[in-house]
Amino acid sequence: MIDIFDGFTVNIFYDENDKDFVANFVELPLVSAFGSTPDKALQELKMAWEGVKQSHINQGEQVPTSPLKKSYSGQFNVRIDKRLHKALAIEACQAHVSLNALVAQKLANESYSS
Repeated sequence: MIDIFDGFTVNIFYDENDKDFVANFVELPLVSAFGSTPDKALQELKMAWEGVKQSHINQGEQVPTSPLKKSYSGQFNVRIDKRLHKALAIEACQAHVSLNALVAQKLANESYSS
């Protein structure tokens, strides 16, 4: 299957005010298009996306990449309140796990409970 939207998630909805269907990217909500049917809105979004990519290329900028197409290291830094940091460190110590393991577990639990 050809991925005409380069991995970006497409959202389509009917706009009651404009009486048109709107198609846009979830990850790039400013890239959008309108049409009288969902298919026409998708066709317009395809043209808009091609225009966005060409504009980036013409300006010497990198074309946006979908989060689905990127590779991740599994590491990121988060700044939190020092009191929360301390509380998490104490909880990790009491659970006999590293702070990283505790935070990863909490994030995983939160992600799957939503």
